[in-house]
Amino acid sequence: MPTYPKDFSISGKIVDVLHHQIIEGTLEVVNGKIHKITPGPVTAQQYILPGFIDAHVHIESSMLVPSEFARLAVVHGTVATVSDPHEIGNVLGLKGVEYMIQNGAKVPFKFYFGAPSCVPATSFETAGAEITPDDIEELFQRSEIKYLAEMMNWPGVLHQDATVVQKITLAQKFGKQVDGHAPGLRGEQARQYIAAGISTDHECFTAEEALDKLAYGMKILIREGSAARNFEALIGLLPDYPDRMMFCSDDKHPDNLVEGHINTLVKRALAKEIDLFKILQAACVNPVQHYDLEVGLLQQNDPADFIVVDNLSDFNVLQTYINGFLVAENGRTTIPYTASEIVNNFNTQLKTLSQFRVPAPANAAYLNVIEAADGQLITKGTRVKATIQIGAAIANVAEDVLKIAVVNRYQNTEPALAFIRNVGLKEGAIASSVAHDSHNIIVVGVDDESICRAVNLIISAKGGIAAVGNEFEKILPLAVAGIMSDADGYEVAKAYSELDGLAKKMGSTLQSPFMTLSFMALLVIPALKLSDKGLFDGNQFKFTSLFVPE
Repeated sequence: MPTYPKDFSISGKIVDVLHHQIIEGTLEVVNGKIHKITPGPVTAQQYILPGFIDAHVHIESSMLVPSEFARLAVVHGTVATVSDPHEIGNVLGLKGVEYMIQNGAKVPFKFYFGAPSCVPATSFETAGAEITPDDIEELFQRSEIKYLAEMMNWPGVLHQDATVVQKITLAQKFGKQVDGHAPGLRGEQARQYIAAGISTDHECFTAEEALDKLAYGMKILIREGSAARNFEALIGLLPDYPDRMMFCSDDKHPDNLVEGHINTLVKRALAKEIDLFKILQAACVNPVQHYDLEVGLLQQNDPADFIVVDNLSDFNVLQTYINGFLVAENGRTTIPYTASEIVNNFNTQLKTLSQFRVPAPANAAYLNVIEAADGQLITKGTRVKATIQIGAAIANVAEDVLKIAVVNRYQNTEPALAFIRNVGLKEGAIASSVAHDSHNIIVVGVDDESICRAVNLIISAKGGIAAVGNEFEKILPLAVAGIMSDADGYEVAKAYSELDGLAKKMGSTLQSPFMTLSFMALLVIPALKLSDKGLFDGNQFKFTSLFVPE
């Protein structure tokens, strides 16, 4: 790749978001920057505007390495991401963060990373690594690290945990923003959390919660990912708070990334007749200003980061430019595929059928069951009558009560076992080594044989997502840290779509079964979850029992 692209000029209707105006004119690009903007009549019937920015995303959740994520994202007009690498951080620590930076640097895309604040996320699960305050201080000295990534340990913030305070203080010392993560936090607790220096939250699932946090000075990210979808709940706030809101995906599976990215949120907001400039402020400007990103906003001397669209309603992206390089045109990426290094941390043995048996105490009458919520990361805890067979609790497919297990992939220990409803499988099992945040193996199935087969497929591949039915078994290997593929992103998306279809063919009623599954071990999101150490009450923040006596 040359140091600079060729100099060029491009004409059209220029959308100046900073000054709320649209002018006809010509951009002159020299050495990758906007050298001059010349107003005047043009014949080209196209619009030129700043590129889109995903203000909070875990690249790893696309199951693609950064270089492949970029190839897919630029097609939709995305020029930059604010990326939290805590997924690979939980697997490989500082080495994992370094991997993301180096891999992202292989392509002409603007990746900005955060220093993971909560690795491991809690002490109630087994992660593959730890990122210490000393590691964070080292990361803050790198130009690619723009912020302290989401502070999920909100109880630690409120109780002024020494390590948490040290990490926030380091961010302030280096002039970095601190991202938040506090689902459901309201009132005085929200005020204290924000007063500690937390500047954003992407976890609001009601407008009332977002308004609470806005009132105390926080900025709110409207999230629409593959599992958590809060656009409809929050978009009504954008007209009144255009300078305080941003768009993000948080977690985007590869098939969804092929379909669209931040551009889809822009189009949906326009369909609600929200002012164009307010929408583009959230999609383009606010992330640049909040995180101090080196991303151009169509001003003279800015980096030539912009997109060309056919009109301002459909927003069909004709071209995407980053630093003056044409990186996508007419729905196709111009960034070539490049092979990626394989790094991993996987150390457990194949499991046996008996390890997934759940012996029932003599007085067992009911089960504490995880209740998944489609399109949300939060779950409920519900009490269900236990189905006992030969002294063991089993799934009740008719009542949609299935077995769930989490298998430690860093050590050879016994699986943690529980039950879940609202997944909907009628046969087989689905499993994944993408399981936030520690990325142990998580599996849901109708019987122990299917569960064991799915888990062992993943162990044999040292990472992947798998579906096992009565007449088939299929896996998408994830060779990089057990959470990302090193293959071409479009091929990964195709393979993932096939697995998603199989899960639904087996009966799952979830819109994104594997994405929802991946969050059933995320202990920092209430209410009931499962880690490799046991069933966990996210409201009380402690382990709880599976069985409930009569």
